[in-house]
Amino acid sequence: MKHAGTCALDGLEPILRELRCISTLREKSRGVFYRRSKAFLHFHEDPSGLYADVRVGNEFDRYPVNSRAQQEFVLNLVKKNCP
Repeated sequence: MKHAGTCALDGLEPILRELRCISTLREKSRGVFYRRSKAFLHFHEDPSGLYADVRVGNEFDRYPVNSRAQQEFVLNLVKKNCP
């Protein structure tokens, strides 16, 4: 599964804007967010859809972000894990 390209990230711009507002996250490159010095969230594209990899604890968990409801779920998860 490859990292999300420009076209895929264009479709995720609404969630990207919201993620950029979380003060504990830093966007190192478009769609790749770090928390402190560790990678925290990035996106992948696959024929089955778009996914967000979010660091929960020491590991990344993958979540679909193909609908607004899925994006809201990921956004809430990120906010919960980024005090």
